Amino acid sequence: MAKRLTTFSKFLITMLIILGLFFLIRYVLNKTEIGSNLKKQGEEYVAQSGNDNGSSSGGVSTGGTTALTGNDVLDVQLVTWGGYAPGLYFNEGALPTTRSRYFKDYGLKVKFHLNDNLENALNGWVAGEYDVLVQTADAFPLYTAPTEINDLKPRAFMQVDWSRGGDVIIAKRGINSINDLKGKRVAVAEPSPSQTLLIAALEAAGLNYSDVQVVASPDPVVAATTFKGPDVDAAVVWSPFHLEALREIPGSKQLISSRELDHIIGDIMFAKQDYIDANRDKIQAFYEGWMKGVAELYANEGNQQKAAKLLGEFLGFPEEDAMGAMMDVRWASQGDNMNFFGLNPSYRGMKGGDLYSKMATSFFNLEQAERVAPPWRSVTYTGAVSAANSRLTGPQYRAEDQPEFAPPSPAERTAPALATKPITINFPTGQSALSENAKTIIDLQLAGIAKSFGYLRVRVEGNTDNVGQQAMNIRLSEARARSVADYLAQTYGMSENRFIIVGNGPSNPVAGCEDNATEACRAKNRRTEFQLLSSAPVQ
Repeated sequence: MAKRLTTFSKFLITMLIILGLFFLIRYVLNKTEIGSNLKKQGEEYVAQSGNDNGSSSGGVSTGGTTALTGNDVLDVQLVTWGGYAPGLYFNEGALPTTRSRYFKDYGLKVKFHLNDNLENALNGWVAGEYDVLVQTADAFPLYTAPTEINDLKPRAFMQVDWSRGGDVIIAKRGINSINDLKGKRVAVAEPSPSQTLLIAALEAAGLNYSDVQVVASPDPVVAATTFKGPDVDAAVVWSPFHLEALREIPGSKQLISSRELDHIIGDIMFAKQDYIDANRDKIQAFYEGWMKGVAELYANEGNQQKAAKLLGEFLGFPEEDAMGAMMDVRWASQGDNMNFFGLNPSYRGMKGGDLYSKMATSFFNLEQAERVAPPWRSVTYTGAVSAANSRLTGPQYRAEDQPEFAPPSPAERTAPALATKPITINFPTGQSALSENAKTIIDLQLAGIAKSFGYLRVRVEGNTDNVGQQAMNIRLSEARARSVADYLAQTYGMSENRFIIVGNGPSNPVAGCEDNATEACRAKNRRTEFQLLSSAPVQ
């Protein structure tokens, strides 16, 4: 006959079960991914609750992590974009907690807010709901030109990234180059960075914005939807929305993206001058922490995986989609910021001021801004970048290198061009040396294109009329094309291997001027063509 357990035995067994459950729960929380996720969700819930409870100081303890609250939080607006991974990584998420390295290293509380409605975000910034806003340098004139906004003195203080594939021009069957867009209907968001991409692409083909029929869209996502219908021939859209549009339209293609136009859309952050003046330590800490995040993400893939996880949680994306969004940008380092803000006197590449000034004029000429925006120097604060330059040293903070090109292949001499821009450069008879006037033409008409399309090969073709011996004209046209390429390489620090030199002599006349019968036709045939190739093997 079995014996009944005594009261003490029951108590002992109960205690053993409780201890077993305790150690099991402890193991799950501390040693497994499930436990880690549960802890993180709990911390974020309490953090959010703490931020919404109106507390003026202190924080809420959450098992070793405190959700920071108070009126001294730096509120930063972000949009759905992969360029913001470094900040989320350094902050250990969107919310201010004691886990944040901003708090650990600088005592700074940072809270990131997702708001893709830029008009709503700007109104919030004006009202003081946000301290820092995001935009692109090319679109910043839309914020600095209006008097009522400019009165608040918005000041750009950091470059976040360069778009590297996130902005795309797609086209339907029959459009194989930028030149083919002439006269076509193009869906594009107005006013927006999409216009900047389109204007820069058209410029590379010797075209103006007025050379296409613009179908205005409220945003690039709507432009992608419009592309699926019969009303447009091309569209400027965001990645990855272009993929669905291309799948639905047979024969359509990606014409060009910001991966090729790699120095045209650069994200910035800005704040009011009064806020910066009153909170210089916060702005400095925010900037430096972000730059440390950039350096660490470039250092190893493990950090990138962690950043993708945090970015995905913030955006509501799967981790793999967040990683894909991160791959569409070049995060701007400390060195990149020095270049962008014109603080490196030896840098000859694309600067923020170049983009800002160009689009300030464009927006005004297109009657999308009430006046030309004030100069770049007057709408920037470079104190944080300058001060950090003596502290953030070492190769991990250096600027992006100029791309190095392998020697061009013979096939690239005749490969189809993505864009062709003919210009007239006058040379003395029988000579190939550039005059000062010729150098100015190159500076104004070609240098900006070469800098904007930094990862594409450039083919320079020299052409002549039919006056003189053909063999001599071929040699002369090649020498003149080489003079143009050498000037660009030496003056702007570009790889000599990037350039393909072709001398056509009189064998490639302009359509309608094949017989060189008039002086006007002969003048047209004496031209230099600046061509971008759609493929460029880079070392």
